Parts: sequence; C-alpha cells; structure tokens
Amino acid sequence: MTTLNYCKRWLLIGCLLAALAVLLGAFGAHSLEGQMEDSNLSQADMQKRLGQWETAVRYHMYHALGCIVVAFVSGPIARSGSRLAGIFFLCGILLFSGGLYGYVLTQVRFLVLIVPVGGLAFIVGWLLLAFSRPASLPK
Repeated sequence: MTTLNYCKRWLLIGCLLAALAVLLGAFGAHSLEGQMEDSNLSQADMQKRLGQWETAVRYHMYHALGCIVVAFVSGPIARSGSRLAGIFFLCGILLFSGGLYGYVLTQVRFLVLIVPVGGLAFIVGWLLLAFSRPASLPK
C-alpha cells in the first residue's frame, strides 16, 4: 500500500472534516431542537444554544476548507508554514467548534472556556498560511 503524499493527505483531511461539518449541521437543523424541547429549556436558552451550534458548524466548515487550501498551497511535500497552518486549523476545530458542540450538548462550563483558545488557533493558522510560500513559487 502506498502512502498518501502530503497534498493528498490534507485534501483527505479537509474533505472528511467538511463532510463532518455538514453532518453536524444537519443534526443541528433537524434533531437538536427537538431534543432541547424535550429537556424543557426556555425558548431564549434554546435559541442561544442553537445559535452557538450554528457558529460551531460555520467555523468548522470554514477551517475544513482551510485544510483543503493547505493541500494546494503545500504541494506534495511538507512545507513548515503550511504544515503548521493545517495543524493550527485542526486544533482550532477541535477546541473552538468541539468546545461549542460539547457545551451546547452538556452545558459543562469548562468546554466553553476553551473556545477562545480555538479561535486563537484559527487566527494563527491563517497568518501562517498567509506567510507560507506556495509550492509553485521558486525559492
């Protein structure tokens, strides 16, 4: 079995993350509200949680697409700037979106406290990507 080159690996990661974002968005749109109604939340609390879920899904998708951009910027070999950008995008999805998903579902306060760290990871990822050298440009 051959190993995936760096570009294909990031393309696969980005596409899988995008598919997961669509799945979680569909869950939020079609099932989450019903589950919240069963838990006797106030209408205001329900709307707040649904908004948080939507924000998590939106940023999840943006950064899944960012991982796909990393695939095309990096080329077939690992470049430090783009590699780090992809890693920061993954960490951001886990901390920002994952923290919001978990908070909406469980209301565990710790989870919402890690969300800003994920936002910072997103910012660092975009800055690293902005200053990385694309694969097609000469040194």
